[in-house]
Amino acid sequence: MTNSPLSPTDPIASRNEVLAAYLDDFRAIVIGKVTHLAPEEQRRSRLASGWTPVEMLKHLRFVELRWIEWGFQGRTFDEPWGDWRDERWHVDPDESLEDLVAALRAQGEHTREVVLAADLAEVGQPGPRWDGAEPATLERIMLHLVQEYARHAGHLDIVAELAQTGSADAERPA
Repeated sequence: MTNSPLSPTDPIASRNEVLAAYLDDFRAIVIGKVTHLAPEEQRRSRLASGWTPVEMLKHLRFVELRWIEWGFQGRTFDEPWGDWRDERWHVDPDESLEDLVAALRAQGEHTREVVLAADLAEVGQPGPRWDGAEPATLERIMLHLVQEYARHAGHLDIVAELAQTGSADAERPA
């Protein structure tokens, strides 16, 4: 697993900024791991579950959309599950790595703006995202997103080992 450049002793102004910074860091780590893979490995599945690294990028973009925009902000989307088709993650062949990375980064910028402008104790808007449950606070949503990214970064380490490209951490010192 990549060591984060963030340290518990780094001076950061608020809990909002801490959570946004960790999410930004894990997003950059995931993007770095996928782009470090050879192009043929980016669209190849090496695990029994069948997902590919580019599918993970699209999945994470939609995870942020579902939790921040659809859940917390209560926005309406025609396809909040746009990463999901035929019971699995999906990327169309014409979706480029560059476009997927750009979409994930743009989603991340939106997430950061929302998190820095809101109170972490604020509760998400009622709506279909919550499937009848009480909406979560922004703090709980952010903790969920950080763990989701951390878990998937570890999955990408396994994929990189299987692809024999090491741990995909060439962009960071250990």
